[in-house]
Amino acid sequence: MSNKRKGLWKRFDFMLLFTVILLCIYGLVILSSATAGEGSMGYLKTQGVAFILGLVSILMIVLISYDTFGKFYIPVYIVCNILLIAVLVMGDKTKGAQSWISLGPVRFQPSEFVKIGVIISVAKFIEKNHEKINHFFTLIKILSFAFIPVGLILLQPDFGTAIVFVFFIFVMLFVAGLDWKYILYAAIAGIISLPILWFSLDDYQKNRIFDFLDPTRDAMGSGYQVLQSKIAIGSGQVFGMGLYNGNQTQFGFLPEKHTDFIFSVIGEELGLIGGLLLILLYFLLLFRLIKIARNSKDICGSVMVVGIAAMLIFHILENVGMTMGLMPVTGIPLPFISYGGTFLLSNMICIGLVLSVGMKREGLSFSRDA
Repeated sequence: MSNKRKGLWKRFDFMLLFTVILLCIYGLVILSSATAGEGSMGYLKTQGVAFILGLVSILMIVLISYDTFGKFYIPVYIVCNILLIAVLVMGDKTKGAQSWISLGPVRFQPSEFVKIGVIISVAKFIEKNHEKINHFFTLIKILSFAFIPVGLILLQPDFGTAIVFVFFIFVMLFVAGLDWKYILYAAIAGIISLPILWFSLDDYQKNRIFDFLDPTRDAMGSGYQVLQSKIAIGSGQVFGMGLYNGNQTQFGFLPEKHTDFIFSVIGEELGLIGGLLLILLYFLLLFRLIKIARNSKDICGSVMVVGIAAMLIFHILENVGMTMGLMPVTGIPLPFISYGGTFLLSNMICIGLVLSVGMKREGLSFSRDA
């Protein structure tokens, strides 16, 4: 092994990888409890395969280097849009949104992989236009480039996922040096467009807003999920009721307990301690991401990591918040914890990109001439 390659391994962020592995193991343990009596081995097998594929993906991305993906950002961007168009043409409809594609026995949600492609493409596009980012027409060009995939996602319609895209795109622009005046203009435009947005929502989406304001208005209907979730979290108190012993979880009162409301399972069965442990792991994860973004030697790498961090932050805050009634229910899963092979694999691919950026910041990479 060459000295350069030895130096690479010394600078590999093992703490970040170790934190992600702990989060995945935590998720598998909670998933086994959430699906006990419901064919838990099937869920665990799917999640376990995604975890292994994720580790392999991390290794492959680190070996290739994120620069390679940046060089092909236009083809990546085109493929992302083709996938979203394919969803509209031949996708499966679930819970009111046409967001999934089935290829034989494999069923996946393209928007999860599109998140990665859009982050890579927008980061590279920002880098190429960085010096003129606050020129009006340059900004319009960047926004048009970034929001075409968002528009396709809104057509599914998947409003929750679209919000995630909007959030990380604006955070990426802000970190890249976007002037505050444009942020103010965007906020004003958002407020003005609220009536239009409201009338464009489906009835079930409007009910989620009403239930957020008053969960008791339809306790046995649209507000049922949040009320049962709050009962589960409250009953766990400090130390929880123990794995496989939660009343709301094990007796079927808690809906979507293996996906959207898996944090409620943690709250009920592992209590405040279990919830704080998860938050601590997330804090370590985000701390490493922010550190890598700050130390990156190029704009593309830094903005890319910021986009990934922003995406994860939004998922964490929204998911935990909605389980406690602090945020409207949007169906956004919890990173590395919620059941979903596509979601887990896409998140681990993101970590691979971050690790690659982290090594490049030291002036090193796993290029073929290393």
